[in-house]
Amino acid sequence: MSSEADSTTPDSSASDQRAADPRAFDPSSVEAAAQRYWDATRAFEVDESSPKPKYYCLSMLPYPSGALHMGHVRNYTIGDVISRYKRMTGHNVLQPMGWDAFGLPAENAAIKNKTAPAKWTYANIAHMKAQLKTMGYAIDWSREFATCMPDYYVHEQRMFVRLMQQGLAYRKNSVVNWDPVDQTVLANEQVIDGRGWRTGAPVEKREIPQWFLKITDYAQELLDGLDALPGWPDAVKTMQRNWIGRSEGLEIRFDVRDADGAAVAPLDVFTTRPDTLMGVTFVSIAAEHPLALQAAETDADLKAFIAELKQGGVTEAELETQEKRGIDTGLRAVHPISGEELPVYVANFVLMNYGTGAVMAVPGHDQRDWEFATRYALPITMVIVPTPVRDALDEIKKHVAGHDDPMRSALGTGGAIDVYDTGAAVQVVEEFQTRIAEDSAYTERGWLVNSGEFDGMDFQQAFNALATRFEADGRGARRVNFRLRDWGVSRQRYWGCPIPVIYCNACGAVPVPEDQLPVLLPEDVEFMGTGSPIKADPHWRKTTCPTCGAAAERETDTFDTFMESSWYYARYTSPGAAQQVDERANYWAPVDQYIGGIEHAILHLLYFRFYHKLLRDQGFVHSDEPATNLLTQGMVIAETFYRDHADGSKDWINPADVAIARDERGRITGATLLADGQPVVIGGIEKMSKSKNNGVDPQQMVDKFGADTVRLFSMFAAPPEQSLEWNEAGVEGMARFLRRFWREVLGHVAQPDHPEVDASLLDAAQKTLRRQLHETIQKVGDDYGRRHSFNTAIAALMELLNHVSKFNDMSEQGRAVRHEALQAMVLLLNPVTPHVSHALWQALGHPETLLEDVPFPQPDPSALQRDAMTLAVQVNGKLRGTIEVPVGVDREQAERLALAEPHVAKFLAGQTVRKVIVVPGKIVNIVVAG
Repeated sequence: MSSEADSTTPDSSASDQRAADPRAFDPSSVEAAAQRYWDATRAFEVDESSPKPKYYCLSMLPYPSGALHMGHVRNYTIGDVISRYKRMTGHNVLQPMGWDAFGLPAENAAIKNKTAPAKWTYANIAHMKAQLKTMGYAIDWSREFATCMPDYYVHEQRMFVRLMQQGLAYRKNSVVNWDPVDQTVLANEQVIDGRGWRTGAPVEKREIPQWFLKITDYAQELLDGLDALPGWPDAVKTMQRNWIGRSEGLEIRFDVRDADGAAVAPLDVFTTRPDTLMGVTFVSIAAEHPLALQAAETDADLKAFIAELKQGGVTEAELETQEKRGIDTGLRAVHPISGEELPVYVANFVLMNYGTGAVMAVPGHDQRDWEFATRYALPITMVIVPTPVRDALDEIKKHVAGHDDPMRSALGTGGAIDVYDTGAAVQVVEEFQTRIAEDSAYTERGWLVNSGEFDGMDFQQAFNALATRFEADGRGARRVNFRLRDWGVSRQRYWGCPIPVIYCNACGAVPVPEDQLPVLLPEDVEFMGTGSPIKADPHWRKTTCPTCGAAAERETDTFDTFMESSWYYARYTSPGAAQQVDERANYWAPVDQYIGGIEHAILHLLYFRFYHKLLRDQGFVHSDEPATNLLTQGMVIAETFYRDHADGSKDWINPADVAIARDERGRITGATLLADGQPVVIGGIEKMSKSKNNGVDPQQMVDKFGADTVRLFSMFAAPPEQSLEWNEAGVEGMARFLRRFWREVLGHVAQPDHPEVDASLLDAAQKTLRRQLHETIQKVGDDYGRRHSFNTAIAALMELLNHVSKFNDMSEQGRAVRHEALQAMVLLLNPVTPHVSHALWQALGHPETLLEDVPFPQPDPSALQRDAMTLAVQVNGKLRGTIEVPVGVDREQAERLALAEPHVAKFLAGQTVRKVIVVPGKIVNIVVAG
């Protein structure tokens, strides 16, 4: 059912209409009334005394950037739907909220706005909290905190002090991106084309002291724990497994000699491919390796090259994609089996903080080494071959058995095999050797050749033989290695939690005693962006050593903000606790449903899991993992529009400032700027972002359509794990649906009475509507609870409203069935549109109450039973009609009804029915011959 009013969007005329019609839907007043009730009754505050089973639903906390964006709205609406549904199904539900308040963006904003980061942050928190409340989320605000508050970060400092004492927190030198103008470390994403993002100064790779947490001590447990998380997406678990990167291999020692033949410090290398050892033709070391620095003292070219490598990135990704470059150190590594002397190169793709800072280079079987060897004309030796090449070599050997060196001949260097009938085999070998020499490395496992006593072995046989040999003579050993590196938690920035360490000339690095915590970060500072205010403030920096009482200085680095976001979920469970968490944590933990973007799959979620294990090992929690189930929602995307400037740059235009023309299918066919009516370029659909200026202000949408409409669209437009394309026409469609539902309910309650359903008195049409209702109840409950398929749940409710709207039975039982359907719909919609449901529940004759405490509707098994079913009727496999048949109809009756169906009969005229195939409960297929 639709009307002209359905197609109107909220504007001044719609407001006039609402004022004239008391049944008209006014979102602002409806939502304000519901929110007043929730606030007055403290509806969503929970404790641990409930006899109901607990359910902890948590969405990743936001950074207080200043305003909500549509990504926030989608994320928190997903969590809210789940939370409200679980409470209606009898759970004690915790849904908290806080603020990830430290970090670099606040410093950047402080520079831009000439204010202190703290002032900017707290103002943003106040504004965003008001926006969240406007959306009507069922949040327990009594547990709110900001991570920049001392009563939060004091516990983080206390944990760090204890980890220092246990050897799990330590300090070592590490290579970082250094901006020489701002005198600060830059994150990798702040280095643009080798220059600082703000100053434009060439970035240096500088080795400075940094604090680390020993996450590597937990590497195996973090890896194994993924198998105990069936509620986490496989994609996330795969990314974490790859990041942890467990590998088994050999650590092998290479002796090293200088240019005069004198022995220097040996090199230890770790390799997962010891089977390729006989193919090593050089050794690569990092620019920061002690042997490289030692050699550079007497080699000006090498010294200059090492200095050059200090410019540029330090990530593995950058090193993998950049051009492979290096320089010979003049040192020679001694091959541990052949005794051959191999050149030692400083290479720009070897990192000191990965492995041992040295790599045995096998260019025949490692692509990175192949590229390096090709550039510098270094030998490339084939020592691993696939099975077809191995078989070809075996064939050749049979024909050159009388030669002194059949393997050498087989590889095309002896010249003696041409006289034998081995042309095909020779071609296989030569093509493979040419590929390695001229095309790329062969990186798969295979069979050893050119490897002396190890020839003919496969990978495992060679691994075992080499391990046994090296372990016997003390030159190597089996090792398990991890790609995962310890977590560097130091940041050379101001707006962060101070690291609780004091430096004393006599005592070294001393942890701040726990009774002197927190080390407070001063908030009322002048921040200009060059250097840190706490580093520049002697009153804050200077102190005394807690061990010896001598003059000392505080650590001026602050924690990586991943520290705060790694344990915030636990603090929600224990508001006001004197320690990090208390016994309440074991009531709520682990989180039953965690919700956030897939972009956090590795770092945040890995640190999140690691910190939980630290809390466990400190005796705070009993569980091994912080969250049982994880939902990773997709991005919110939208159209982009721009105009080109003469200099080639683009002026990105917000969709709100563009008039869009669409075809009958809703596709954009043209766009003009509202301000001047001139065309703009349609840039395609991309993630909402400031850079593309295609963000939609949620507050504007709420003001225009109401919070429930925005919530409804966010849940209907796409499944939660997929990207959601923002489409205001779709939002308007949701607004029409809610207005229509509103009118349907208020039109119904205007009737004189609403009797109870008596199933024994229902006629066929009444039974049909009731069955459709209870099928919808069954589907929506499953979609909300098990499948998290909110879009299909909403679609089912829309379809049910169509059925209800067409049901015009005003008899006593007709009104009763209609009343049951509308009441159930109010409850079924409540998790998504709680404001509307709150108002309509009262309109249906119930006192004002918290609908989350009203049980979620359950399907009536008797109502789901069908007296009849619909069968499709085909003629020669083509659908020609349908028939209604009794449930349990026999084949003969189904066949008779199908042949008699008028639409079907038209296609049977003049035809001979050869046979009729009845598929019970599905179709009748009539096979005819003309």
